[in-house]
Amino acid sequence: MRDMLAKGGIHAEPVKWNEADDALLRGVDAVLPLIAWGYHLDPGRWFDLLDRIAFRKVPVANPVDVLRWSSDKNYLSDLDDKGVTIVPSIFGHGDRAAELLLRARERFEGSELIVKPVISGSAAGTYRLGPDDPMPDDLSGKRIIVQPFLPAILEDGEQSLIYFGGQFSHAAVKKAKPGDFRVQPEFGGSEERIEPSPAVRALADNALAAVPGDTAYARIDVVEDEGTPRIMEVELVEPDLFLRYAPDEGSAFVSAVSDMLRASR
Repeated sequence: MRDMLAKGGIHAEPVKWNEADDALLRGVDAVLPLIAWGYHLDPGRWFDLLDRIAFRKVPVANPVDVLRWSSDKNYLSDLDDKGVTIVPSIFGHGDRAAELLLRARERFEGSELIVKPVISGSAAGTYRLGPDDPMPDDLSGKRIIVQPFLPAILEDGEQSLIYFGGQFSHAAVKKAKPGDFRVQPEFGGSEERIEPSPAVRALADNALAAVPGDTAYARIDVVEDEGTPRIMEVELVEPDLFLRYAPDEGSAFVSAVSDMLRASR
């Protein structure tokens, strides 16, 4: 990616996000938060960094307010309020697990559930629960999201639509390996390029339009639930952008980053 950015006149120097102190922020022209791996493991430090970037008015793509919004999956409630079709979700706290699971099983008619922290990444802390399974111990003390498990994930996979500067670029479908439900490559998931249907495109377009700010890059994850497309996640912090499938070899990505950083100076 550094070579790709260099072709657009951007010199990128990788820095661990949790080592980005004030001295470093004073010495950079801009921040491109595409390598913020593990921010979900120390969210307090992550949000503090965003506050310091905003305080120092360092140009950043995506903008701080967008990053902050996307870092907490409670944004799904915002999308739902704006009429964007999401995977049905209940938010609560792991310390009230029994009550939360009972409510979810009643609402989702006793189906299998997916539970995970509202601040998470790469399926960390994500569990698939059967009708009688308790809440995993490591979710106690955390804010969590509970959703119905959608069998379409196993059958059709999870579609990822990529946007640069608000414009659709390309898409891929991610599928779990047999016996698993997680589509990430570290769990054996696979991927391939696809052309999303008009209905999936329309939903992803609507989800991106509901984001509270402009984006240089975005990944909108969608699952088709018995023919109904639903938003799973809106990834605006450090998503895999599947640039290997970009029809222009990433030039739209570089242009969108350049345009946003230039406009924010």
